[in-house]
Amino acid sequence: MQLVVERMLASEGIKRVELGRDEFTKRVWEWKEKYGGTITNQIKRLGASCDWTKEHFTLDDQLSRAVVEAFVRLHERGLIYQGSYMVNWSPHLQTAVSDLEVEYSEESGTLYHIKYRVAGGSRSDYLTVATTRPETLFGDVAIAVHPQDDRYSKYVGMMAIVPMTYGRHVPIISDKNVDKDFGTGVLKISPGHDHNDYLLARKLGLPILNVMNKDGTLNKVAGLYCGLDRFEARKKLWVDLEETGLAVKKEAHTLRVPRSQRGGEIIEPLVSKQWFMTMEPLAEKALRAVEKGDLTIIPERFEKIYNHWLSNIKDWCISRQLWWGHRIPVWYIVGKNPEEDYIVARNADEAHEQAHKKYGKGVEIYQDPDVLDTWFSSALWPFSTLGWPDETAEDFKRFYPTTMLETGHDILFFWVARMVMLGIEFTGTVPFSYIYLHGLIRDSQGRKMSKTLGNVIDPLDTIKEFGTDALRFTLALGTAGQDLNLSTERLTSNKAFTNKLWNAGKFILQNLPTQNDSQSWKSILSYEFEKEDCLLKLPLPECWIVSELHSQIDVVTASYDKFFFGDVGRDIYNFFWGDFADWYIEASKARLYQSGGDSVALAQAVLLYVFENILKLLHPFMPFVTEELWQALPHRKEALIISPWPQILLPRQAGAVKKFENLKLLTKAIRNARAEYSVEPAKRISASIVASEEVNQYISEEKEVLALLTRLDLHNVHFANAPPGNVDQSVHLVAGEGLEAYLPLADMVDISAELQRLSKRLTKMKTEYDGFIARLNSPSFVEKAPEDIVRGVREKADEAKEKIALTEKRLSLLRSTVPVPDC
Repeated sequence: MQLVVERMLASEGIKRVELGRDEFTKRVWEWKEKYGGTITNQIKRLGASCDWTKEHFTLDDQLSRAVVEAFVRLHERGLIYQGSYMVNWSPHLQTAVSDLEVEYSEESGTLYHIKYRVAGGSRSDYLTVATTRPETLFGDVAIAVHPQDDRYSKYVGMMAIVPMTYGRHVPIISDKNVDKDFGTGVLKISPGHDHNDYLLARKLGLPILNVMNKDGTLNKVAGLYCGLDRFEARKKLWVDLEETGLAVKKEAHTLRVPRSQRGGEIIEPLVSKQWFMTMEPLAEKALRAVEKGDLTIIPERFEKIYNHWLSNIKDWCISRQLWWGHRIPVWYIVGKNPEEDYIVARNADEAHEQAHKKYGKGVEIYQDPDVLDTWFSSALWPFSTLGWPDETAEDFKRFYPTTMLETGHDILFFWVARMVMLGIEFTGTVPFSYIYLHGLIRDSQGRKMSKTLGNVIDPLDTIKEFGTDALRFTLALGTAGQDLNLSTERLTSNKAFTNKLWNAGKFILQNLPTQNDSQSWKSILSYEFEKEDCLLKLPLPECWIVSELHSQIDVVTASYDKFFFGDVGRDIYNFFWGDFADWYIEASKARLYQSGGDSVALAQAVLLYVFENILKLLHPFMPFVTEELWQALPHRKEALIISPWPQILLPRQAGAVKKFENLKLLTKAIRNARAEYSVEPAKRISASIVASEEVNQYISEEKEVLALLTRLDLHNVHFANAPPGNVDQSVHLVAGEGLEAYLPLADMVDISAELQRLSKRLTKMKTEYDGFIARLNSPSFVEKAPEDIVRGVREKADEAKEKIALTEKRLSLLRSTVPVPDC
């Protein structure tokens, strides 16, 4: 937030130091009040059913007290300390940043080769150092080579002269950590500006020399280069090295560049006085929590990443040189060494009291100007928001620990692991039992969203175009831990799904009796589909859809319990659209519009029962449309969001499912034949169904349904166990094993017109095929044309050949139905 406001001020030509701390902080608060609710509003519009009266902000009084209390307790336990160590420094932001806030990118750079002359040697005695950051040579404290590198062994123990430093000498040492094969095999050790050099210098007892100011300019150690920006100094230094003959060469080199996640600038490793938290003892407890099963990470593969990071954790630099945030609760004594004399207190009054006791009444104190890393307060979030450190607070007793944390996989270390560590440290238990890590939302090309690319998607804009439910459903279909490419195609598809659900609800509502038709409702509500004896009495389509619903409830509930949300969404989608809408709703029209009597009430009861359970299963994904439809259904006593979850382990009839699948296969075969022969949609045709007596019995019982779904002439649908007499004049369909159909051609097409149409089509296809073959038989084409073009022509020729064969077969069938005149 501070960075955003600083940029805003910069656009006005104002720097924060010109405003002063209090005025700048006031400006940030103003910005927060104006824009801080944006994300909250987005979450509300997305349908998050939170208790918004308990919303907190990081700098709320209650949370600020918790932050101070945590700092004091950790310091009392010896887990927070002050020291000068190597940190990641952001020159533009003028603050340290944590390791996790540094992003490395592969970038093109330069490797500079520089001569370091050997003191006391001849002009030919020198070592060539290869470095990507020549400006740091002013901070060199040693030159190192590998102990077994024969090229340089004679120089070990001698002194090297650091270029452009007026003859400053540094020792030439040997160390096994030097890579003989990188560059020239000679390493310049600049412990004030490189993490590895810093560790090596501490091991070897070498001094630390800093050549850089906090703003990224070189300091007085750099001599003539003092005051130059680090990158300008690099250019000038190389020119000077060339003029003095100390520049050997420079070459292109791919660098792993550390950049600040916040501002994007190149990070500078610097030794700086900061506050740190000891992490190892906290990490051990967090590791044991997962090992013992107190904490489960979903998906499981992130457990290894979590364990690796905690097993190799470094102490956390928790201080930031910013003005916006929780001020570090440390006070220093005027006139005393701040590294030795300081007071940690909960507030200024307590700090003064301690100072007076220790240093006398006239002592003056001042607070540390730094603030805490924002992730410090975030790590306390699971319990600080519930009233901690008051563990008797009602919210704390009721809600801590919670069941699940759901968040993005990219902040597993920034936030999640730290919440676990501090949760255990301060409360003795993990803050949640499950960690569910979702993927990041990327654009349709799989790119991370950024203002630079111009591909940032505002959820509110997406909601305006596609609706909240479609957006939620699209996002929820993602796989845990896997990034999701958000495309218009996906959103359009799921908007169509929302519309399909709405239209299904409208159809059902239009076909239910009025609410005051008590007799009809008595009949509808008399069905108890949860009982097996009721299920056994149902006709085939109703028994099938209710059985499938009961199976679906079990599958979906199990997936919900396992947090397989993507599977839940796909299963409900397929069941609603593929089974209920496409098949049962269509089949129910035979009951609603043709049968009359009890069949109407049965269809109404089944439609209502299945649909209301679909709404329950789908509600967590699509709360708005499902709640709207639920409330529109008659006799709703409570809102969908608080209605009971569907029962599991309800009866189902596997036999009915198998039988209806046969009916579906037969329906598809007849529909495909109608499409193949271009039969007009409204035209009714005859059919002979050939199957065993058992199959014919259950299919014939649903003759009206079959006729409705396939546009058959209800009075000319015949069932038999042997083919009809006009086989040679019919289209023969094999719907499944032991289930066939014969459709008279004369019913389907005007044979004479069809013969004429197909003959013309065949002639045209043969002409096209001959053209393809002619090109493929031409050596000049096959040898000179690109391979993909030749392959494309060959594929078109094969496709044309298949079409010709099918057309000839159909022509043969049609000709066989034309009576031959007597001679």
